[in-house]
Parts: sequence; structure tokens; C-alpha cells
Amino acid sequence: MRLLVVEDEERLALALQRGLVAEGFVVDVRSDGPTGLDAARHGDYDAVVLDIMLPRMSGYDVVRTLRTEKNWIPVLMLSAKDGEYDEADGLDYGADDYLTKPFSFVVLLARLRALLRRGGAERAPVLVSGEIELDPALREVRRDGEVVALSPRELTLLEYFLHNPDRVIGKLELLDHVWESAQDIDPNVVEVYVGYLRRKLGREIIRTVRGAGYTLRR
Repeated sequence: MRLLVVEDEERLALALQRGLVAEGFVVDVRSDGPTGLDAARHGDYDAVVLDIMLPRMSGYDVVRTLRTEKNWIPVLMLSAKDGEYDEADGLDYGADDYLTKPFSFVVLLARLRALLRRGGAERAPVLVSGEIELDPALREVRRDGEVVALSPRELTLLEYFLHNPDRVIGKLELLDHVWESAQDIDPNVVEVYVGYLRRKLGREIIRTVRGAGYTLRR
């Protein structure tokens, strides 16, 4: 198995390389974002161990670029940042796992083996309706090629419409699938969020079917 380690702390990078080689891996090391990205693109690696705080290009940008290019190589992200939002950002950008420093080498090894067992299977395909595209892996929406910033709830609502493009969907169904506790929420909140999507993506994107619900315009 061939691994790529992208880490700018020289002592840590060498320690990782020695430890992983001792476990039977072939390991290459890169010390900044652009060279790490280039190696991940063109090297025949089975997984990448990727630091976040890298010179010239962050680990976030490296993994996001790989996923945008449909490169699904497994990525284990390392960081001294241990906040829950930092971990969420790493996973949302496309990392497969996240480990905070300092870490146990035994745990790193176990997580790498788990990633390698799963492999780099292709993620969910991009959902498309007309000029609207939603990439479930990157949690990114584009209209006519331009990124549109949506809140997590707006994105989930749009994703449900894109998965059901040929039928009318009622408010209660949308509440059940987009909101966690539908019984405690006013159904009119659906109208509010449909309005948000129309303002951001175009009023024609979702059609109201009087007395029945909403349907996505193709």
C-alpha cells in the first residue's frame, strides 16, 4: 500500500514515515499544499494523510480541490485544531476522517486501515435540474456554473426536491424529510424556505401547486 503524507512539521512527518514504513507501507512525504496536491493528483496512492495548516495552500483547499476534480482518494486529515466546527469543516470539504494532534500512532494506524478497507469509491453523483447543480459530496450548489451560498437547511430542502423532480411534494412530507421534529414545527416554515430558495436560485425554480404542495421545475 502506498501512502502520501502531507505535513510541514519535519519531525512529525519523518516520525510518521518511519512508523508507517515499519508497518509495511510505502510512504512519500510532501511539506506544502501545492506539492501535496500535485502528488495526490498524479501519484498512485491508496490514501493521503493530510495536515490542515500547510504553507502556500491549506489542507482544506487541497481536499476540496481533489473532490471538485472527482478524485476520491481516501483522505485522513490531521490538525492541531480540535474544535467541533474545525472537524465539521474538514469532513464537509471532503475528508474521510479527522484526527487531532497530538494523537496516538496506534489510533492513526487503525483509522488508516479502516479507510483503506473502504477504498476510494466514487461519491454520490451531482444532482442536476436545468442550470441548477448540487454536489452532495461537496455540499455545494451552482447556478449557471456560479456557486450559490445556501444555508444547511436550504441545501437539504433543495436536495430533496432534486431527488424527487417529477412529482408534487406536500408540506408535511417536506417537514418529515427536511426538519428533524416535524410535529413541533409550523408547516408554514416550508413556505419561508421555499421563498429563500426562489430568491437565491430564481423564482421559477419551484412551482406552487395550489392545495397540494410544490414541484421542482425542470
